[in-house]
Formats: sequence, C-alpha cells, structure tokens
Amino acid sequence: MGVLVQKTDLESNRQPGTFNQQAETENSADDSSPWPALGCPGDNAVNAQDDRVRKSSEGKSCEDEEEGHLVYHVGLVMKERYEVVCTLGTGAFGKVVECIDKEKGERVAVKIIKNIDCFREVAKSEIAVLEEINSLDDDNRFACVRMLDWFEHDGHVCIVFELLGLSTFEVLRRSEFQPFSVEQIRYMAFQIFRAVCFLHRNKLTHTDLKPENILFVCSDYNHTLRVLDVKVVDFGTATFDHEHHESLVSTRHYRAPEVILDLGWNQSCDVWSLGCVLMEFYLGRTLFMTHDSKEHLAMMEKVLGPIPTHLLKQTRKKHYIHNDHLNWDQQSSSDDYIRKHCQPLKQYMQRSSEEERQLFDLVACMLEYDVYRRITLEEALWHPFFSPLRTQQKQRHS
Repeated sequence: MGVLVQKTDLESNRQPGTFNQQAETENSADDSSPWPALGCPGDNAVNAQDDRVRKSSEGKSCEDEEEGHLVYHVGLVMKERYEVVCTLGTGAFGKVVECIDKEKGERVAVKIIKNIDCFREVAKSEIAVLEEINSLDDDNRFACVRMLDWFEHDGHVCIVFELLGLSTFEVLRRSEFQPFSVEQIRYMAFQIFRAVCFLHRNKLTHTDLKPENILFVCSDYNHTLRVLDVKVVDFGTATFDHEHHESLVSTRHYRAPEVILDLGWNQSCDVWSLGCVLMEFYLGRTLFMTHDSKEHLAMMEKVLGPIPTHLLKQTRKKHYIHNDHLNWDQQSSSDDYIRKHCQPLKQYMQRSSEEERQLFDLVACMLEYDVYRRITLEEALWHPFFSPLRTQQKQRHS
C-alpha cells in the first residue's frame, strides 16, 4: 500500500466550539476528508466556494493548477459522462465535485486527485480497497461508501462515489456543537460498528475513523436530519493485515495509545478511535483536544487512569517515560490545561439513566489501554447498549 505523505501526522485545525469563516468557505476544516460538506441532491446548501465555481460556468477555470489541482469549470464533461455541477470540498488530496452522470441521469460525487505521484499512488491503493469492499459487499449490506467508477482525466485519477450528505462533524459544527442524543448515538454507532466490523472480518483496518469520515446518507441545509443513516468514507490509508503497517496512523485526537507509544498496532486501533468518536457525539466536543503526544498521554491518564507499566516499559519512545511512569510535569501550564478540561470518564456522564450507564460502559471497554483487553467490534455489537436495536432486527426478520 502506498504511503500517504502529508497524512502521517493528521492534525485537525478545528477547535472546540469555534470555526473560522474562511476555513468554512474553503472547506479546510479537515484536509483528509473526502468531501467535507457533501450535499444531497436537492439540498440548498451552497457555500462560497460553490458560488465561485458556478460563476465560472462560461469556461473560466475556478482555480489554477499550481498545487496540482485539475483546472475545471462548471459544465466540463469527464469521460464523456460526468458533467461538473459544483465543488463540494477541497483537501490535501485534491477536490471533490458534484457531477451529473449523463448515462444514468443521477448525481454523483467525483474525487479528483492532484496530479502528483504520491497522491496518485494513494488513490490507486484506495481504489483497490474500494473494489475489494464492493466485491465483498455486493448487496450493499454494510455502511461503507460505494465506489461507482474510476477513471483518469488529463493525468488526474478520478474516483466516482455515491453522493452522500454532511459529515457528522459538520452537523455538530452547524448546530454549534450541540451533542447528539443517546438514542441517535446508539442508532449511528450500530451502523458504524457493523461496517467497521465487516472490514475487520475481512482483514482490513480503516486507520482514520473520526466524525469527518462518517457521513450522513442525506441531510438538509437547515440541519434537520431526514434520517440517521450514515456511511464510513475515506479509505485512503486503509491497510490489510498482510500489508506493511506505517508506524504512525490516525488523526491525532483519535489516535490509540499503542500508536503514540510506537508499540505496533492492529485492528483494535479502530476500536479506540470509535470510542473517542462516541464520546465526541455525546459531549459535542473532542475528548482529547491536543496537538502534543506526551500531553495526549497525560490527558488519557486523567480520563482513564494510569497507563499500565508493562506498556510503558515496551515503548520505543523512552523520552516519554521516567521510572516506569509517564514523564509528565504536573507543575506545568499544560497540566493546568488538562486539569481544567479533562476529568475521569464517568464524570462526563450527564444523567445516570440506564442507557447512559450502558453507553459509558461500552466506551470504557473501547478505551482500554491494553489491546488484549480492549473489546472487539464483534463483541461490542452484543453489548447491552445495542439490545434495543437487536430486538428490532429480530422483530423485522421474524
């Protein structure tokens, strides 16, 4: 699998409860997202970038190609089939445009990769993963985005996807970070867990699970969700078990401790990431908001308790450790920040209802430091938190 340069230390520019207007119009809140603000057919969501593209419809390109982007305009037809309608998002990889599939009369999303060798290689790796997913899930039972086609246009790899709605992060942002309800979290998590469990059963680790990479199937401009159906997207760094495992994976805030400590990783790093995602859905903000690895570990200890000594002894990051403990200055300003913004996991619980206790028990199982004690997604789907959905499934099939 190709190595995704510029995606090895995937830092998010977002801050809790804030968002820069310029970042919104340029869709730069998350450069690794395949389409940061993807709208459904008929949605009224039009950002400033869409306006600029639409104004270029007389044939003038909307942006130059100095960074490797394709120069395109509204009305451009690629592969004699896909007609550009508007820009949906921009990322480190390239751009995503909404197109009309003139052959089928449907709207699709086309991811146009920069004409730069490293990005082309990653795109081809993603295509291989997506083709495998399509083959293994030919009846679309699992909530993974569907690749419909791929081709090359003027040296740019282009991947055609089904058109989806907003990301879960974008919905949180537009609602001023009002959290999802426990019922909503349960419904979304069940779909996500089934999708990623499907990947794991087929020896594939996503490695970059986060709210930006979980998209609603459809969403309204007024932020009212039509349905809570979601899909997992962005398989650019997905890794098969037999492939080389890069030492550094995942976006910072969702990165598992074994990755930070350079202990090696497996599919359980996805479980940790999803535990962080569930907490973000519940709180409306990121659980571990940091840009420093040692501070990240100190935050984990504040929320989850001390990191087990046997893991610290195994790390190659010896400068993180002192006398078999995390080498952390408790008199530092950073520690003041942690004391103000982090607390033991159970103290985040806002109500002591049975469903919330079940949610927090599930999250605690997902945020186990030791991968051998961390719950698998196969096991997680049988957790009492999901009992109501399993009951509904039985009733539908009885």
